[in-house]
Amino acid sequence: MEHLINIDNGGTLTDICVWDGSAFSFTKTLTTPYDLSECLFDGITKASATLYGEADTERLLHHTAHIRYSTTQGTNALVERRGPAIGLIVEDDSIVDDLRHSPETQLLFDDLVGDRVEAVDAARPPEALEKDLVQKANALTTRGAARIVVIGDTPESEGALRAILLRKFPRHLLGSVPFLYSWEFVPDRLRARRGWSSVINTFLHPVMEGFLFQAQSRLREHKVSSPLLVYRNDGASSRVSKSVALKTYSSGPRGGLEGTRALAASYGLGRVLMMDVGGTTTDVGVVEDGVIRTTRHGAVGGAPISFPMCDVQSSGVGGSSIIAVRDGEITVGPRSVGAAPGPACFGLGGKEATITDVNLLLGVLDPSSYLDGKMQLDAARAEAVIRSTVAEPLGVPLEEALVLMERAYYATMARAVGHLVDGRTTLAAFGGAGPMSACGAAELAGVRTVLIPRMAAVFSAFGISFSDIGKTYEAGASGADASALAALHDQMSARAERDMFQEGYPLEACELRWSVIGEDAGGQIVDEARYTRGDAPRSAGVRLSLRLEVAAALPHAPLEDGAAVMRQDAVSAGRRSVRMSGSEIADLPVYVLDDQPHGAHAAGPAIVEGPFFTARVSPGWELDVTSNGDLILTDPR
Repeated sequence: MEHLINIDNGGTLTDICVWDGSAFSFTKTLTTPYDLSECLFDGITKASATLYGEADTERLLHHTAHIRYSTTQGTNALVERRGPAIGLIVEDDSIVDDLRHSPETQLLFDDLVGDRVEAVDAARPPEALEKDLVQKANALTTRGAARIVVIGDTPESEGALRAILLRKFPRHLLGSVPFLYSWEFVPDRLRARRGWSSVINTFLHPVMEGFLFQAQSRLREHKVSSPLLVYRNDGASSRVSKSVALKTYSSGPRGGLEGTRALAASYGLGRVLMMDVGGTTTDVGVVEDGVIRTTRHGAVGGAPISFPMCDVQSSGVGGSSIIAVRDGEITVGPRSVGAAPGPACFGLGGKEATITDVNLLLGVLDPSSYLDGKMQLDAARAEAVIRSTVAEPLGVPLEEALVLMERAYYATMARAVGHLVDGRTTLAAFGGAGPMSACGAAELAGVRTVLIPRMAAVFSAFGISFSDIGKTYEAGASGADASALAALHDQMSARAERDMFQEGYPLEACELRWSVIGEDAGGQIVDEARYTRGDAPRSAGVRLSLRLEVAAALPHAPLEDGAAVMRQDAVSAGRRSVRMSGSEIADLPVYVLDDQPHGAHAAGPAIVEGPFFTARVSPGWELDVTSNGDLILTDPR
């Protein structure tokens, strides 16, 4: 079997997970924000060395069937407002009030669009409309608009504006400003969703386009024939040229949820709460009875969009979040030191304290084995920063400051997950910083079982391996009868056939799922049913939409059932002195996860070293190694 490469590009670290037909191998590399293709290829080179014993990038790439790639760059670009100035041409300027409907969206609108809005009357005589439209498009570019979104009241009136703009501003001219037409982009009757979807996609597009096409070009230089596939926030993948920038937003957390769903099925867990702790944020989502909690119309930065999204909540706390003192209190995040300069202990110039620095000085982290020994940590730098930014401002000794910082971090993490906890919740903790904090956060949140996957450090990349090539289409019917639905069915079928052909798959080889949806005037679903061409709508007096989901299966790595295994004593690889409180230091056993037999059992407190992660087992907790080599921590009290 040819290899499958899955890559999750984060703000601090980039994770690479490779399936070779029999097992996973994986590695991590620092993200290079100045050139993301560099960390991508550096990661692939490291993965080849892990797989073959020596670096051989060409060999790995030429034996790879698919490369599936997820990135946080769209998410980061929106947070940092790193994108083009957007201009709007609208028929009805009252849409601005719709888009600025809350304090959060007011701020987003002001940052992305500001005063770059022009209204036109599409009902004017053609010559007058043409003159007015050209003048207003020029006015927007004069005020700094680098891209323009056109939002018409109807598909027909917007189409008339589009015809004029294409004629007067042809795309082939140097320096031409790109236009995006809202009805063409997403035929959503609710104009606030359609408008925000168009604006945010236009803002994200150049950031994603530049990097992804650069990465694809570098793959071609290596004579790689398989296309680079972009992983999306709906759990499917597509070629770069067929991907929508907006659908890359929050795609990494979706990979984590897909992996969580696979493990929940393996271990027969009914409700699993994902806690994905990265360098900058913690992403939280729920898998219940094998279903990923999803919203039909998601939101980005508080703005409603037309596309479904998994229900993931992000909070600004991660392994690189800055721990500081403000008004005499310890605060955690939301600011992060990121990959550059990173935590102080990375030795790259960081001057802010993080939980990584804290765990190094507490003794939880071994400075010589971090990232499997691929990075040496500098305890002296961590100590200097914590003394100057936390211990001295609080007026406490270093040892007490470390314990207070750890408690504040646990409390912040518990607040991020606690509102989603019920009596049957298992916490799945992963990401590079998740296992270190899982027990501490779980205790405060009322969780008694924690699942830490063996591949916790690259778990979102692992989850990407369950994706297929997929497309989703949805559009409102022009009438509420069988003939209107049939006409829309034919249009959507033709579009799907074209798109899947460009992905490399005939439509007849794909799985198709049709459904008809009835909505009330407020956009709430009142009826949803499977649809076959010719069916008459079941509900009267509602707005009807037709939805088509298309999937072309890709190879997936199988996951074994989590069979019960006989308990036996875990094998300690040594001991480590860890500060438990300001004055108490305990000599804790250290267990190397990959050296443990299935069924290995031990009582905490303890340290578990996994591949690219360190887990801390709190006093009173117990650890068990499963038949899949994963780690389960339980509080039997």
